Amino acid sequence: VQLQASGGGLVRAGGSLILSCAASDDTFSSFGMGWFRQAPGKEREFLAAISWPGGRTNYQDSVKGRFTISRDNAGNTVYLQMNTLKPEDTAVYYCAAGPTIEIMARGGVASWGKGTLVTVSS
Repeated sequence: VQLQASGGGLVRAGGSLILSCAASDDTFSSFGMGWFRQAPGKEREFLAAISWPGGRTNYQDSVKGRFTISRDNAGNTVYLQMNTLKPEDTAVYYCAAGPTIEIMARGGVASWGKGTLVTVSS
């Protein structure tokens, strides 16, 4: 699966952004999908994942209640709605495909997309 994330940009603290990730082909339907991020000087971290076809989700504690992952299976696209953004959310955000949401939460990823930069100003 080839993935392309988009939707990053500059936003003020407290604002919202929605990231999109388009998958290249129909194997999208075989995978769980997730979002990760990497802040400057830090390791890449898991944020959220959603199962196929979308009945289960998994979130990192720091983004629960602020971020929502969803998927459009007809459009081969996964989204990350980010609300109440904080300066510490500044990072490069990556979408990924993996076998299950549990494995993805532990960093088990089959395919990575290119990242999209999110900058949150204070």
